[in-house]
Amino acid sequence: MGTLRKVGRRAFLIGSAAIAGGVAFGTFMVARPHANPLEDGLAEDEATFNPWVKISADRITLITPHADIGQGVVHMQATLIAEELDLDHGQFLTEYGPPSPAYYNHAFAAEGAPFLSTDTSLGAETARAALGAFVKVTGLQGTGGSTSTPDSFDKLRQAGAVARETLKLAAAEVSGIAVNELKTESGAVVLPDGTRLPYTDLAATAATLDPVQQVTLRSPDRWRLIGKPSERRDVVAKSTGRQLYGIDLEVPGMVHATVRTNPRRAAMLGYDASAARDMPGVRDIIEITNGIAVLADNTWRAFQAARAVEIDWAPAPYPPEQADHWAEVARSFTEDRLDRLWRDIGDAGAALSAAEVIEAEYRTPYVAHQPLEPLNAIVRVTDDGAEVWTGHQTPGFLQQVVADVTGHEPDAVVFHNQHSGGSFGHRLELDFVRQAAEIATRLSGTPIKMTYAREEDFVQDFPRHIGMARGRGAIRDGQVRTIDIQVAAVSALRSQFRRLGQPSPGPDLQIPAGVWNAPYGNLSDFRVRAYAVPELAPTSSWRSVGASSGGFYIESFLDELIRAAGADPIDERLRLIDSPVAAEVLRTVAEMSDWGAPLGEGKGRGVALVESFGVPVAEVVEVTNTPDGIRVDKVWVAADAGMIVDPVNTENQIQGGVVWGLGHAINSEVTYSDGIAQQTNYHAAEGMRLYQTPQIEVRTLTNNRTVRGIGEPPVPPAAPALANAIFDATGQRLREMPFHNFIRFV
Repeated sequence: MGTLRKVGRRAFLIGSAAIAGGVAFGTFMVARPHANPLEDGLAEDEATFNPWVKISADRITLITPHADIGQGVVHMQATLIAEELDLDHGQFLTEYGPPSPAYYNHAFAAEGAPFLSTDTSLGAETARAALGAFVKVTGLQGTGGSTSTPDSFDKLRQAGAVARETLKLAAAEVSGIAVNELKTESGAVVLPDGTRLPYTDLAATAATLDPVQQVTLRSPDRWRLIGKPSERRDVVAKSTGRQLYGIDLEVPGMVHATVRTNPRRAAMLGYDASAARDMPGVRDIIEITNGIAVLADNTWRAFQAARAVEIDWAPAPYPPEQADHWAEVARSFTEDRLDRLWRDIGDAGAALSAAEVIEAEYRTPYVAHQPLEPLNAIVRVTDDGAEVWTGHQTPGFLQQVVADVTGHEPDAVVFHNQHSGGSFGHRLELDFVRQAAEIATRLSGTPIKMTYAREEDFVQDFPRHIGMARGRGAIRDGQVRTIDIQVAAVSALRSQFRRLGQPSPGPDLQIPAGVWNAPYGNLSDFRVRAYAVPELAPTSSWRSVGASSGGFYIESFLDELIRAAGADPIDERLRLIDSPVAAEVLRTVAEMSDWGAPLGEGKGRGVALVESFGVPVAEVVEVTNTPDGIRVDKVWVAADAGMIVDPVNTENQIQGGVVWGLGHAINSEVTYSDGIAQQTNYHAAEGMRLYQTPQIEVRTLTNNRTVRGIGEPPVPPAAPALANAIFDATGQRLREMPFHNFIRFV
C-alpha cells in the first residue's frame, strides 16, 4: 500500500494516452518476484514451494487469496492448484493466506485498459502490459471485476506444477530413483513398483530443496478436475447451516458493539445517550467520527441501545431530495462535463442531420448492495499492532485504513479474511472497518466485535451510481444505420478512490460500460459519449458496475430502432455484430429459445446481448401478460467466458446473475429525502421472489480467446431483455428502472 500511495497520479490516468509503462518502474522491478509470505513462521519440517502451497507431515494446505463472497472462488482456486498437484478434492485444506503483494491481481490490468476486449493491436497490448506492470509493482491484491478466474487460471496451475515437480525431486532423494521414472497420483508420488509416497511424508525432505521452477503444464486432454462437474467445497456446510461467516466468529474476551453514524454522510452535531446508558447490558456509549458507538454484552442489546440515542445530524453535502439528483444528471450533457468520446464510427452527426431521427431517454436509479450478511468486523488493537477478522475484497487497503486509525504501520495489521455472506461490491468499502478500529483503539487490548444493524447497513451503503442515457438513431431501408448515444452518470470509481485517499482515475470507462464496448461495429455510424456528473450521494461498484446500466441503455434503444425498422431483433443484431464470438453467442441463444416460433396469446419475447468484463452474454426472456400483471416464464442464456473451470458453478453463477438482474430491474431503487436513503430494509428493496423466479436454461461456449470470469456478466442483459419482452407482449416501452413503478408483476 505504501508503494501504491507513492505512485504519481499519472499512473492512474488509464483512460488517456499517458499510461505508465514498465520502463517507468524499471525492468528489474517488473521482473522481480515478490517474496513468498508463507516462509514467515514456517515449521522446520514444513515445506512451501511458492505463495500458494504449504505441506507438513499432517496436512496439505492450499492458499486461495481471492475473497469468497459467495461466488465460489475458493473452490475454483483450489481446483486449479489441485489439477497440477495431482490432489483430489477432500485431500487438502484451504486458507486465504496473509495479505501480500505476492497475490497481486494481474487481471485488473486487462479490465482497466480502455480498449475493446477484442482489440489485440500493439497499442492495446502495450497498455495492458503497462498496467500489468503497475499492478505487480504496487502489489495490488483484490477481488472484483470478475477477475478472480482470469488472474488465477495460469498462475495457480503453475504453482501446483512447481509443487508437484519439487515433491518428485524429494521422492527421488528418498528412494534413489530418477525423477523421470516417478509419477504422481492422488496426493502421492508413485514409484515404478507401485509404492506410494504421500506428499505429507515428503514434506521434511522437500523443505530442504529449492523449488523446481522449470515445469510444463498439462494439456487439457489430461485434466482430471478442470472443466469437470464437481461439488463446491462449501455446498454441504452452507446447505446444513454449518458454514461460518465473519458475523459468526467469536474471540475470547470480546465486547459487542454497533454504531450509528450520520445517514446524510456528514458530521454529528450532538447527541443525548442518557436513556440508552441505563438499558440492560450496555457497557458504554462513545463518540466516533460522524456518530456514536454502543458497547454491550451482546449485539441485540447494543442495537436496542443505539436506537434509543437521540442524535442531531448535520445536513447532507449533496442535494437532499431525489428530484434534485435527477436534475443534476440531466444538466450534465454539456461539453464541459464530457468525460470522453468512447466510440466514433462513421459520422453520426451528419447522418442524423439528414435523416428522420428516433429519440429516447433512459434512467437507472441508485441501487443498494443489500447482501444477507450485514457488515461486521472484529478488531483488537494493542501497542504492537492490530488484528482484524472480517470478510473483505482488498486486504492491502484494509491494512492501510486500520493503520491510519491506530497509528501503526500497515505491516503491523494482521488480517484474517473470512467467508462473506454476499457482497456484490459492498465489501470493497472500508468505513465499517475504520469504525471498528476506532472503537478498538479506545479499548486497547480488548477485541471489539462491531456489527451493523440491518437498517444501518442499508442507509450507510454506497449504492450503484445513478445514470441517464439519451439516444438518437436513424433507420433506412428496413435497417438500423445510426446510433448516437450519450451517457451521463456519477463516477463510482472516483467516489471509491476518494474514500481510499487515492488519486482519481482518468476517464471512467464504467460510466459508458456496456455501451461503448457493444459489439455493433457494423453500424454505419456509431457514436458513444460519456459525461461525468459531479458527485452526488457517494457511490460504489455494484455487481457488473456500469454495464448493469449501460446494457439497459444500448439494448433497449437498439430494440426500439429495430422495431421501428420492422426488422427481426435477432437477425438485425447479427447483421450489426462485428465480433464472431458475440455473434455465435447470439445465434446460440436464438437456437435455444426457438426464436421466431409462434407464441401463445398474451406472450412476448425479448432479447439482449451485452458484453461486460470481456464476456458476451445473450439472454432471451419470455413473459406472459396475465390479467393480474406480467409473469416472467422462462429465460435462455448463452455466454462465452472461454475455458470453464467448473461447469456446475458456472451454471449456478449465470442463473444467480439472471435472478439478481431481473429482481433489481423489477423491484429495487434507492431514493433520497432530506438527504437520507429511504429504503432501510428488504421490505422496500425486494429481490425476485421464489414464486416469480423463471426457469433458466444455460449454455456456455468456449470460443473466447482468453479465460474470463462469469460472476457479473449475466446481470446486464437481464433488464433489457425483460423490458423488450414486455414491449413485445404489451406494446408498452419501459425506459426506467425499477419497472414495478410502471407495470404490475405477478
